[in-house]
Amino acid sequence: MKAISKGIIDGIIEERFGKRGPCNEWGMPTYSIPLTFEDVPEGTKSFAVVIEDKDAFPVSRGFSWIHWAAANIRTTFLEENASQTTSDFVQGVNSWISIQGGSHPAEECCCYGGMAPPDAPHIYDIQIYALDKVLDLKNGFHLNQLFRQMYGHMLGDTVLLGKYAN
Repeated sequence: MKAISKGIIDGIIEERFGKRGPCNEWGMPTYSIPLTFEDVPEGTKSFAVVIEDKDAFPVSRGFSWIHWAAANIRTTFLEENASQTTSDFVQGVNSWISIQGGSHPAEECCCYGGMAPPDAPHIYDIQIYALDKVLDLKNGFHLNQLFRQMYGHMLGDTVLLGKYAN
């Protein structure tokens, strides 16, 4: 299994998918990156996506940053800005809900919260999971709930890396 994105050119995430793109009233980037899943395992019923910034660990005082958690994706292609334009899948809260992120309301953090590195270019792990079932999750789920439901149901996974400048 592999993932590709037209929004990542030569390892660099295009600016519109982070802080130099569309943002909500709190400054959270909301324009999600397009993704395509290839060589999908037989029996896949749904996909989950987690975008994580491990380079945020020193900035956020000990935590990686979750930019997007999405589940029950039943297609092998997500258009750019799918987080805002489709209701075909469920989305969990991102780290903008945290104290470090400004404690924004949960309903505003239940979507893609794009890249905004404050200190240096960061590398983002775009993790894709192929699952043998549709998960019992609702919008606003937490990352631990996603992983607890995925255990025992992962048919394959892959990671796509991209860098975003500060």
